[in-house]
Amino acid sequence: MSREQVSDATQISETDTVSETGEQIPDTLPRALLHPRPDNSVDVIVIGAGPTGLACGIEAQRAGFNSMVIDKGCIVNSLYNYPANMTFFTTPELLEIGDIPFSTAHQKPTREEALEYYRKVTEHYHLNVRQYQKVETVTGQDNNFQVTTSDRLNRIFDYRARKLIVATGYYDLPNYLGIPGEELPKVFHYYREPHPYFDCDVVIIGGKNSAAIAALDLWRHGARVTLVHRGEKLHGHVKYWILPDIENRIKAGEVAAYFNSSVEEIAPDHVILNTPNGREKLKNDFVFALIGYHPDYDFLRAMGIELSPEQCRPVCDPITLESNVAGIYVAGVIVAGSKTNEIFIENGRFHGQQIAAHLKTKLEG
Repeated sequence: MSREQVSDATQISETDTVSETGEQIPDTLPRALLHPRPDNSVDVIVIGAGPTGLACGIEAQRAGFNSMVIDKGCIVNSLYNYPANMTFFTTPELLEIGDIPFSTAHQKPTREEALEYYRKVTEHYHLNVRQYQKVETVTGQDNNFQVTTSDRLNRIFDYRARKLIVATGYYDLPNYLGIPGEELPKVFHYYREPHPYFDCDVVIIGGKNSAAIAALDLWRHGARVTLVHRGEKLHGHVKYWILPDIENRIKAGEVAAYFNSSVEEIAPDHVILNTPNGREKLKNDFVFALIGYHPDYDFLRAMGIELSPEQCRPVCDPITLESNVAGIYVAGVIVAGSKTNEIFIENGRFHGQQIAAHLKTKLEG
């Protein structure tokens, strides 16, 4: 039996037995019985339901093609994982996709407003979005790709598409320190909110926006904060209204800071720092290693997409964004490879238009 779209109703264990009356008698936990469904095959599958992925799905749909968007998390999953009280650096019109206005009472929109906006856009265009499905394999070739996914119940889904657009972003793959103790449950690579860390000793590793914002938020909500950064000062890309705030907190001694320093080891109740003055041991309850994120290079390579040696940029046509693999396009921040500060929602949202224009020359007729 070939694997096809999972039936919404029927689940039978692979090891089930059958009674004399034909009734299924489960022997183990149920596994989905696979049945074909007519919506398995589409013109275009977009892998990634971030703002760029949604924009690509919209533009493919507006160009007249049947499209599907697949994501291993929820829609705009990266935005969902931003700090709860985050305010965007940009203005709302620069976050718009699908010609749908982004209305807000503020000069700069909040995370909560952005989540609502992208939900409404998804509803408006009736986008065919498959949330919480992880792409396991991509096989086939131009005009006949097979995409296999699995969901949270380990059910298998098979889809076919003539073209693929990869817009997987980078935020869900953190950079790791590679030091002893990084696997401890007290260590986090994302910052959400300050409340659980009240009256605790918190070390923040990093010197860019994420680290500065987390340090300020934690300090203002009663945590004892120590910032550790390998550079001699905070990074120049820290937002202009954040930089003087964190610098003043450090100058006043309200946030402790170690520059030209690194965390050498993390223990359950302390951390070991390597500083210009030698090794230091600090009492510690929690660690936030906010040292950046990166695209899923292995996933791109598994599809046959070639990456540049130094910056891991996918080889692609700069106009059409078609990769070296015929029929597979790249969109959003992954186009920039390791230079993730080159492409944001503001410019990545237009990639869908570039790709859709090329799709019309390839798919029509």
